Amino acid sequence: MNDSASEFELPLRVYYEDTDAGGVVYHANYLNFMERCRCEWLEYLGFDVAKMQQNDGVMFVVRQAEIDFDVPARLFDQLRVTARALHVGKVKLVVEQKIYNHEKLLCKAIIKLATLNSASFKLTAMPAALQSALTR
Repeated sequence: MNDSASEFELPLRVYYEDTDAGGVVYHANYLNFMERCRCEWLEYLGFDVAKMQQNDGVMFVVRQAEIDFDVPARLFDQLRVTARALHVGKVKLVVEQKIYNHEKLLCKAIIKLATLNSASFKLTAMPAALQSALTR
């Protein structure tokens, strides 16, 4: 966790599986890095994503992703992926995510998520405790 109470930070390393033949991170893998960060963030806040789906019937789905790529990550770079809530609603979560190589910003994204009932795939309210944790 970063000094800012509202921003979570996850260190990641780039491996061969993340790159193309030139040793540059494949563009879709930035979304994977961001997903890992969001899952670890929720875990840090005390909410296991798998248990929420299994026990509460609630799951997150990405509704929209806007990504700006500035500088590529390369093989064996030490990355820092961040997440912070921009908006927390009953069924909607908007997250700003950034990926850095040391202090150099590589890409930035706005990820819009919704909470669905895992059985019906219909919109459902996220647990109140999670809403509260995300707005602290």
